[in-house]
Amino acid sequence: MKLSTRSRYGLRLLYRLALNYERGPVQLSDIAQKEDISEKYLGQIIIQLRSSGIVGSVRGPQGGYYLTRHPAQVTVMEALTVLEGSLHPVECVETGRCGRAGECGTRWIWEMLNQRITETLTGITLEDMIDWRGRETGAATYII
Repeated sequence: MKLSTRSRYGLRLLYRLALNYERGPVQLSDIAQKEDISEKYLGQIIIQLRSSGIVGSVRGPQGGYYLTRHPAQVTVMEALTVLEGSLHPVECVETGRCGRAGECGTRWIWEMLNQRITETLTGITLEDMIDWRGRETGAATYII
């Protein structure tokens, strides 16, 4: 499975919003600069995130975007599903329908892979990303 640029950049955008949780809205231009991503491309991504309810927005000169929930309540699985759609490795695992299900020797591999992907991505939150990054860099991160 290969994730699209939209998902990779979208997760980086959410990470930046999580870093600024409860500090006010963040402008896309600031995120674009810090993450070295096109502001125009982030503008396309933020539409999906806003539509899903993960991100909210405020208009005006002091406006921008913000997480609508605490970073501990937003999983990577939720974010990637919004941005990518299905994360199932093969169609038969997603739909549960397969004309060869009774004789397929590989279905158990795809089901196990799907289960592990789901468990892993559901078990990681935006807050975990902040914590892991802080440990990696030796920087202390405080969420009050």
